[in-house]
Amino acid sequence: MRVSALQPLLALALLTTASCSVFHRHRDVATPPVVVETVRTPESPTPPTAARDLADAMTTVLRLRPDQTTKVRQVLNSTVEQVNAARKEHPAQSPQLNTALARINAASDRQLRTILGPTTYREMQVKRAQIQAEMQKR
Repeated sequence: MRVSALQPLLALALLTTASCSVFHRHRDVATPPVVVETVRTPESPTPPTAARDLADAMTTVLRLRPDQTTKVRQVLNSTVEQVNAARKEHPAQSPQLNTALARINAASDRQLRTILGPTTYREMQVKRAQIQAEMQKR
């Protein structure tokens, strides 16, 4: 009788002290790092790296000279700064913001046309989708 009275206690002791691989098997395995993706909204600022990536993509697709690449980067960096300033100044989706963005894009376009020349500028317009695809790789 004494043995049967101790059986529940013995079972409880075994359960609490025994190491079960079901509960502890993941301890030795390194957990993968958490990946956080940034979701951009129309109101969020354009990251400064966008100008660099676009200039690099244009250089690759259009085979720009180093002096052209430098000037294109300057224009695109300035454009990003102006766009971000306009987004801070005007409410999202407002006519004032749309007008400011159209003005900024037109000025940037004129500068790019001057830097690239007529032939390369036309090539840029034709290869716009290819430039965007190249930029997405970066």
